[in-house]
Parts: sequence; C-alpha cells; structure tokens
Amino acid sequence: MTTDNLVAHFEAYSAWRGDLSGSIGDYRNWLSEQEINDAQTDLRIQQLLDRLSEDKLNVAFVAEFSRGKSELINAIFFAGYKQRILPSSAGRTTMCPTELLHDGSREPCIQLLPIETRATDTTTTEYKRYLDEWKVLPLDVSSGEGMIEAFRHVSQTKRVSVEEAKRVGMYDESDRDSALTIHQDGTVDIPCWRHAVINFPHPLLQQGLVILDTPGLNAIGTEPELTLNLLPNAHAVLFILAADSGVTKTDIEVWRNHIGNAQGRHKGRLVVMNKIDGLWDELKTQEQIDDEIAHQARASAELLGISPAQVFPVSAQKGLLAKVNQDAALLAKSRLPALEKALTDELIPSKQEIVRDNTQSEIEDMFRATRSILEARIASVREQLEELKALRGKNEDVIEHMMSKVKKDKEDFERGLQRFQALRSVFSQQTNILFTYLGMDALKTQVKDTRMAMVSSRFTKGIRDAMNGFFRDVNENIEKSARQIEEIKTMMDAMYRKFSEEHGLNPILPAPFSTLKYTKELARLEKAYNEHFNTLTMLTNEQFSLTSKFFETMASRVVHVYEIANRDVENWLKAIMAPMETQVREHQLQLRRRLESIKRIHKATDTLEDRIAELEHMESGITQQMDELAILRQHFENSLAFEPAEMLAASA
Repeated sequence: MTTDNLVAHFEAYSAWRGDLSGSIGDYRNWLSEQEINDAQTDLRIQQLLDRLSEDKLNVAFVAEFSRGKSELINAIFFAGYKQRILPSSAGRTTMCPTELLHDGSREPCIQLLPIETRATDTTTTEYKRYLDEWKVLPLDVSSGEGMIEAFRHVSQTKRVSVEEAKRVGMYDESDRDSALTIHQDGTVDIPCWRHAVINFPHPLLQQGLVILDTPGLNAIGTEPELTLNLLPNAHAVLFILAADSGVTKTDIEVWRNHIGNAQGRHKGRLVVMNKIDGLWDELKTQEQIDDEIAHQARASAELLGISPAQVFPVSAQKGLLAKVNQDAALLAKSRLPALEKALTDELIPSKQEIVRDNTQSEIEDMFRATRSILEARIASVREQLEELKALRGKNEDVIEHMMSKVKKDKEDFERGLQRFQALRSVFSQQTNILFTYLGMDALKTQVKDTRMAMVSSRFTKGIRDAMNGFFRDVNENIEKSARQIEEIKTMMDAMYRKFSEEHGLNPILPAPFSTLKYTKELARLEKAYNEHFNTLTMLTNEQFSLTSKFFETMASRVVHVYEIANRDVENWLKAIMAPMETQVREHQLQLRRRLESIKRIHKATDTLEDRIAELEHMESGITQQMDELAILRQHFENSLAFEPAEMLAASA
C-alpha cells in the first residue's frame, strides 16, 4: 500500500509544527531560567505558540449532488475506519454545508443550524457564537453504527409550503425547474439544516485538518458564507465532476466565478473526475479504457479552460474499497494515490511556507532582542572591568574622579530619559490616531448606515451607491492607517538613532509593517460584490433578500479584516517599542551597578580585587549565555528548515 499520500504527509506536517513549537518552548524556558524574560516577550511567545497550536488546514469539496463528494472524503481521510463514515449513496446525501473539525474543549457532537435562520440576515459565522441557536446531537465515537446514524441527520429534509421555501431562500420562482419540485399537495422539499459542524476526534482533525463538504453548486450562489468566506479561505478546493455526466454549464460557471481563479492557476485548486469505474469495460482492452479516460479528462479540461494535468480521474468508491480490503492492485487502478500525491505536493508545502514565514520573522526578532540585551550586558561588564583594572594602585583622588565621571554619565542618561518619556507621549498620541482609523465602533456604525441605506432603496442605484460608499470608506481608513504607520516608524527610526549616538546603545532598525494584505482582502470582497450584484437594475424580493445576506456576510468579513489589522498593529507597536525599552532599562541598570561598584571600592580599597573577580565571573556567565542562545537559535532554525517529506522518510 502506498504511504505517499495526503494523510501521511499531513501527519508529518503536524509533527513538524509540534517540533517547531517545542523549540520555541525551549527558548521560552531558557529565558525564564536566565531571568532575561519580560512580560512583553512572554506574551509574544505565547501568542506565537497559540497560533501554531490552532493552525488549521482547510480542504473544501465542491460538486453538484451525486458526483461522489462524500465517498471521496471517505476514501481519502476515513478509510482507516473500514466503513463509510459520511453517508454516501445514490441521490443527494449532503443537504447543507458541513464542516468536519475537532474542538478539544467540547465533547464529540453534531451541531445543526435550523434552515429557518436563512430568513434572517445573520451569517452562520455570527451564529457560531451562540450555541443555543443550534440543535446539538451527541456523537458516540465508540460506535461506528451510532456515528453513521448521527451523520444521517445532516441530510434530513422536510416538506414545507412554497411560501415558506421562498421565505428561507430555498425556492426560486424565476427558475423553471423549480416548478418540477412541487408535490401534488403544493409542498416542496427543503433541507432541515442551514449548516452543520461535526466535532469529531479523528487523528487528522485533532491535528488541525478541517474538511468542508458542500451541498451542491446551487448553494454557492445562495449561501454567501461559502462564496465570500469558506471557499476563498480554503487551502485546497477539490472540484468534483463525474465521468458519466461530464461538465455542465453550471460546472463551468462555478469553476470560473468561485474556484478556478485565473483559469485554474491558483495553487490548491484541483479538478477530480470521479466514477471512472463506470468506464471499466471487460470487452475493451486496458489501453482502450485508458484512452477513453484520457479523452474525457482532456474534454473536461478544455471546457474549464485548464491544463489536462489539473484533472485527476479517480474512482473514489473503488479506492475506498481497496483501502478497506488492503488491495494494492485495485487501489492503483482507482488512481486515488495520484490525487493524494497532487494534494500533498500542492497543499502541504504552500501551507508550511506560510507558517514558516510568519514564525521565522517573529521569533528571530526576539532572538535578536535577547542577543542585544546580552551584548549590552557584556559590553557594560567589560567597560567596568577596564575601569576597575585601571584603578589598581591608584590613589583616592583618581577613584573619586572616576566616581564623578560615572555620576555624570548617569545624570546625562537620566536627562535623556526625560526626552525618552516625552517621545513616548508623542508615540502614544500617534498610536491613538492610528487606532481611530482602525476603530471597530466607527466601522460598525458604517455597517449600520450602509444597511439602512440599502433597506430604504430597492433600486440597485441606491444599493450600489451605499455599497460603493462603504468600500470607499473602509479602504480610505486602511490607506490612512498605512500613512500613520509610516509616520510612527519614521519617528521611531529617529529616536533609536539619537539614543544610539548619545548613549552608545546598540543600533536597532524598527521592523516595517505593511497593510497590503488587508487592502487585497477588501478588494477581493468588493470584486465579489460587483460580480454578483452590480449588473441588476431592480431587485425582486428574492434578489433583495440574497443581496442583504451577501452584504451581511461581506460586512462580517470586513469586520474580521479590521479585527486582524487591529491585532497585528497592536503587536507591531509593542514590538517596535520593546527593544528600546529593554535597552534603556538595561543601560540604566548597568550605570547604577557601575556607580555602586566604584562607591564600594572608594569606601574600602581591599574590595577592588574582589569586585574585579566578580565581574570576570559575570563576563564568563554572559559569554556562556550567548553560546546557549546560539545553540537554541540553531535548534529553532533546524526545526524551521525541516521538511515533512524528510520527516516521513525518516519515520519510514
């Protein structure tokens, strides 16, 4: 059986992440042992460790019903259970967007959000904050049959009147096919649930994997959370076709508008042509079968505007069967390993690169700050040693002169501290200005005003003006923030340079900060709005309801962008001030020690040699600390550079 698959590599990736957390934890413990740590550094390390432990890998499966989505999820991730975990049978089995994840703070369960919540404009993300709005079913993970039965709740439907179906956005009277779904008694079938979250302690989910199973292509247009949040933020999207049904017009539209992104060149966007076992024909040679599969794959690629290399023919059903029965020949014939390898090659390295970059820049900044402290300490100790060794055999007048010199240095530095406090006051004022641009209260007021403007106008001109004004304002605030950040950095550059020149402190360059990622995310949201709603002239009730839902989801995403920007800016402001505060504190401490040392020698000259010996011991201790820090940094760099593929090979 092949081990070169997504599951094994994801386990290796999680092990790499754990090893990285371990090396950061070792650094933190060492800082505490050496009494070099401070509250600010400890907080930064804790936030970094929290981000690593909460790191998620999101994989979304998108297809029309009866394409084998659930079977493919079973085959790739849950074959080890030797049975189908997700319901998979003919017809429609996934009726609502379903997230499979693990939250260790809660018992295994299935959370189901009633379909009636679609009648409100509240997003599913917002509803996740209120557990009492969901139906929660316990999940008995010790019983395979019990789990399967619990999972069946996700696909429950119910019959309601056409009016009720319209109210929750599950019936579109402008769609001719909708009339065919009406039963003789005038009712229609709709899903019972709007969204499902399955909290399941599967080993991969415990390590941070999140699987999104979508209910069909129509949901992508009617559930804004999918369009604006879940799919764009998925690290991989598998778009599933079926060999027996080919590529439909809807498939092409969804691929181009929501998934493919620049004709499918986006990393982690793969097309799966499932059910190739339907083409296995005992009256044909294997070569003829392979040619037919290749022809279908080329035709699908051409219709979607992508390379044939991005289309992966598979048989999920036979792949699952092969894994359950340990049938290597059938597994190879199902072609599932080729898809798993493609996911591995695209998904894991790109995710690791993001985590590596984010972790490296932050932890190396802390290593530099720690080394700077040690360098300042050893420089001060060596300066004291030179001063004290020069006092050997000198008379009392020389010692008094030396004491006067150190006193003057201390007074000069304390005058500099007054300027530092004044600059801190200016820094605080500049920071307050920055947070007015990123203020959450002001943003929520903008959301409220835009919502009211939309409600007061059913014509798209009024809605368009309101939305354009909303995006103009939020983008303008990000631009103002960028200018304010640059002003703060320029001020800090000057302050660092001045202190370095006046007091001999180590020169430090304040870290830069870019708002580009927030601007890009806002541009993506605005583009999504324009593509969906900027072409209509007047909205029907259904269209207006959908537009309102899109706005609420979009506004929720903008609020999320601002929340991240606030957190990132706050961390940057702490990071930019922390090295200066540390150096000032260290320099002040060393000046005080020098003065105390000379005072002691002035009172009793026989303590000179004792003090020199004490300082030489301190010098040796700091040198050892610098060596230990270098070793810790090397361990961190080794952990950072290690590839999951190497870890997998080593374990094999």
